Amino acid sequence: MVFSVSPSVTVREVDLTSNIPAIASNQGAIAGVFNWGPVNEVTMVTSEAELSDVFGKPTDTNYETFFASADFLAYSNQLYVVRADNGATKATATIIASNTVSYDFEAKYPGTIGNAVSVSYVTGPTQYSQDLFAVGDMEEVVANTNIFNTSSIVFKSLLNVGASINIGDVVVIGNDSVGYQNIILSDVDVAPVANTSYYEYTLTLGSRYTLSEGDIASLKISRQWAYAYTVERAPGTGSAHIVVVDRTGEISGVAGTILERYIDASLTTTSTAADGTPNYYRDIINDTSSWVAIPSTSADIIANQVEYLNMAAGTAGTSETAISFGSIALAYDLFKNAEQYDIAFILQGKANGGTNLANYIISNIVEYRKDCVLFISPEKSSVLSGNNVLSSRNEIINNMISYRNNLQSSSYWFLDSGYKYRYDKYNNKFRWVPLNGDMAGLAARIDPWESPAGYKRGIIKNVVKLAFNPNKAERDRLYGKDINSVISQSGQGTLLFGDKTGLGRPSAFDRINVRRLFIVVEKAIATVSASLLFDFNDEFTQTEFRNLVEPFLRDVRGKRGITDFRVVSDARVNTPDVVDRNIFRANIFIKPARTINYIELTFVATRTGISFEELVGQQF
Repeated sequence: MVFSVSPSVTVREVDLTSNIPAIASNQGAIAGVFNWGPVNEVTMVTSEAELSDVFGKPTDTNYETFFASADFLAYSNQLYVVRADNGATKATATIIASNTVSYDFEAKYPGTIGNAVSVSYVTGPTQYSQDLFAVGDMEEVVANTNIFNTSSIVFKSLLNVGASINIGDVVVIGNDSVGYQNIILSDVDVAPVANTSYYEYTLTLGSRYTLSEGDIASLKISRQWAYAYTVERAPGTGSAHIVVVDRTGEISGVAGTILERYIDASLTTTSTAADGTPNYYRDIINDTSSWVAIPSTSADIIANQVEYLNMAAGTAGTSETAISFGSIALAYDLFKNAEQYDIAFILQGKANGGTNLANYIISNIVEYRKDCVLFISPEKSSVLSGNNVLSSRNEIINNMISYRNNLQSSSYWFLDSGYKYRYDKYNNKFRWVPLNGDMAGLAARIDPWESPAGYKRGIIKNVVKLAFNPNKAERDRLYGKDINSVISQSGQGTLLFGDKTGLGRPSAFDRINVRRLFIVVEKAIATVSASLLFDFNDEFTQTEFRNLVEPFLRDVRGKRGITDFRVVSDARVNTPDVVDRNIFRANIFIKPARTINYIELTFVATRTGISFEELVGQQF
């Protein structure tokens, strides 16, 4: 503020427009074994299609983790995913044919998917396309005089252009009278003919070349880069055309599909594009490619070259069953940072090491953060032996109860009753997968103070049948141990039939809607409270706090999340001693809304002359 001695007008602003921000409450998080994608990095995916694109399709080694993730995304559109390090290795390039120094490409990420990728580049106009032999250039074609039906062409010529012919090139054979055929070259051999000026060429073709009429001696033979059809022209001086190809069809479903193209990528390290972005081929590939990378130790691409490289030797690593506990725990540790990753749910996916993984997440993440809930399914062996449901229902119940008893009690976790059978469209088979992805998904699509259970909000998607469908007596046993049953009922579908947390004792927080209500209210009010830091702890600030919090809580009450509340932030809690210690205090009293877990219906038969008003309010 400018100090003024003479008369003046000073303008001052006071901002009283702050309000409590909306708190997102539908983000999930999972870590586990995937077949592709970055390792030990947090990545947001918004759909099952994106999940399979970024982290690969499910296989027999990771389908439980994949489908727990996919099932959550059937209800929500925000899932943080971490691919745990299971020892998978990257595929690397194998040079098919090269006439200069070799160099390396490698797959972008570890995994066998990289073995399906090939890379090709061209760096010169002659290498892009070239007439090899025209009419009169060839001295002899070793074949039948008038009929040519073969997969190998042998001829002699004065020209030595063998250095320009590469395995993988497209050879164009024919003339104007008989037409032209494009055939991929699978092998080439050039050798000088002794005591002559000729060279003998043997071109082995990937498919047969057939000529039923015409003069073979008048054939024209040219070659071109195999992917010349994907671009309009040859690369400019000092640049390269580069393509990344799905060689086997594993990625796209069609062998030979072009995954990525890089046109006129510069071979000069300092080159930039017209918009000022780097145009050096290494920078472009390493920064933007989803499939390949160039190690810093590899040799540089040079001018006037054609290369065709296949990726090979990528390995899958250990399965989701065999991955070490340390690797999966390290992956989940990335979610400990509440400031960096705002999440509401953590999906256990496949149980790892009995209750070891669940207890680790409970102790080290959800109890540490106190702003999210872990969703747990019991071990597969609790309900299944291989792919067969255990024959003893009592054994299944005892297995589940034993599993729960080994879990650390906490209101920050939610346990379901097992596995469902669902269709795997990627492999055309059915799979048994854990239900925790569905449970978190049900919670993600409702207000946090609502229960995800029941006929209105608890219907589960993508389920053929349940491994265990508990009856009423069995549900009673499970619910008493904080295990929330998932049931199938004729005409109703498959639904969640419980909303207890793992607190283990009677409390408002033994229900997930109350636990999530307080998480959202606490996060929202704590967020806005940060705006008061370094303000004066006086009546003005204390009133400002109440004016921020009370409208927010009234809104929650209007949505039936709470029944009543009170905010106390005045001198009763901010005593002189508290103020002198630079502390601001507020007490927020909340009466959470309770869900109905039990319904009692009493039907009373009365005599004809009895007035109903006399009976209302009586206990029967």
